[in-house]
Amino acid sequence: MALTVEGIDCYYGEAQVLHGVSLRLKPAQTLCLLGRNGAGKTTTLKAMMGLVRPRTGRIRLDATELTRLQAYEVPRHGIAYVPQGRGVFPLFTVEENLKMGLLVKGTHPRIMGRIFELFPVLRSRLRQRAGSLSGGEQQMVAMARALCAEPTYLLLDEPTGGLMPLLVASLLETIRALKERGVGVLLVEQKIDAALRVADAVALLETGHVRYSGTPADLAAHPEILLRYVGVRRSGV
Repeated sequence: MALTVEGIDCYYGEAQVLHGVSLRLKPAQTLCLLGRNGAGKTTTLKAMMGLVRPRTGRIRLDATELTRLQAYEVPRHGIAYVPQGRGVFPLFTVEENLKMGLLVKGTHPRIMGRIFELFPVLRSRLRQRAGSLSGGEQQMVAMARALCAEPTYLLLDEPTGGLMPLLVASLLETIRALKERGVGVLLVEQKIDAALRVADAVALLETGHVRYSGTPADLAAHPEILLRYVGVRRSGV
């Protein structure tokens, strides 16, 4: 059940921001989408969720063409999205935030059990307002809410932003655990070394064009590619 982006062009008004972007993600795979600020990474995720309409190209989940769906219909097909900035409901409790995620599948003890396996700290935070939690705990709530829908694919937009190194490491372990559960993850990230530690595949965006697709090993063998399109050099490379 592959999730594919096929040659999409996206615009904001008359300004074109994506130019023929193509990606392919499989279950139990982590694809890392890298690029400078303004490269089109967030727009790509929004297009996949139906929040931005491509003018040309298609987004498909096997035979289902997602570009024909309304945004509220996309999660029903097993795709969840955690936007940049976490997006929790700060005045709601953690439990109420999670119930929002359960609207897709319905409440089930099994779902909550699996959530607490991934984020055990949330069990003791259920009655707290989400806005009172630390940044790392809010990120857990945002991811947990998305995972309540039991998606086949999870789209993450810079989930480590503002987190301490210890929490970054914890989040990477969660992504690895999701892979073991068969979840495909599309990860947009600025912490390049962290992202490449969990990635199975990498795509580099520059001004709305995919300039490179390959594996982390291939990228490590050609550090000049990362330097050219992302503007950084990997530690130790």
